[in-house]
Parts: sequence; structure tokens; C-alpha cells
Amino acid sequence: MATPNTLRGLATITFFANDLSAARQWYANFLGMDAYFAFPKEGDPAYIEFRIGDYQHELGLIDAKYAPQPQGQPGGAVTYWHVDDIEAVYARLLSLGATQYEPITQRANSNFVTASVIDPFGNVLGIMYNPHYLEIVGTAR
Repeated sequence: MATPNTLRGLATITFFANDLSAARQWYANFLGMDAYFAFPKEGDPAYIEFRIGDYQHELGLIDAKYAPQPQGQPGGAVTYWHVDDIEAVYARLLSLGATQYEPITQRANSNFVTASVIDPFGNVLGIMYNPHYLEIVGTAR
């Protein structure tokens, strides 16, 4: 029985921050670009968005007062963003004030390597060297 593509692709990853201005500056510094979108446009925004990566995925930052429940310990799913040099990106995140959540970890006997940090606003940010990602990007071009 054929199953339709239920999950068709990453639409938006959202992180909450008590200090949205500080989060915007931190991520702009890390990503090397400012957010392309803020809502509302006038005054203090409640939502800020960056477009990043090969497929221009959306990374959204939301004022924590709009969180569906109080924010506490990091938890839940970890989204891993592909990076070409995991050691350099991990070191940069730590130098910018992120803290280790999971150290750089080689996965079994494969070429997959993961790590994750907690950003200064309490969100888990995963990074990964993923050879399958590179294959997909290569075939899409």
C-alpha cells in the first residue's frame, strides 16, 4: 500500500527566548546574517525569522511569553543541522556562550557525527556531519 508523503520537509524550527533582542543578536552573530523577517514590523517583535542553509529552511525565534507552556529544562526532539566542519562549528558555538548538551559523538562505525549545545536562551541546537545530506544536495543541483 502506497503512503503519501506525510512529512514533506522541514518548514520552520522555532526557539523561544525571554530576551528576543538578545537572541536575535546572538543568532545573527552565529549565522553571519540578520533576520530577514520580524513581526510585527513596528515596535518590539514577537517573532523573528532567519532563512538558512542550502534549502533556505526557516529558523524562527519567538518571545517566550507566547510559549504554550512554561519553559524549563531542555528536552524533546533535537533537530540536527548539517555542518561541513563539526569541530569548528561546535567550538564557535561554545565560544559564543552556548553550553555543551552532547559532546561531539561519532555514531557507531559510520561517517555520521553529532553534537548539540544549549543556546544562551535554553534551546537545544543540534549540529551534524551527515554524508547523506551531502548526497541529497549534490543530486538536487
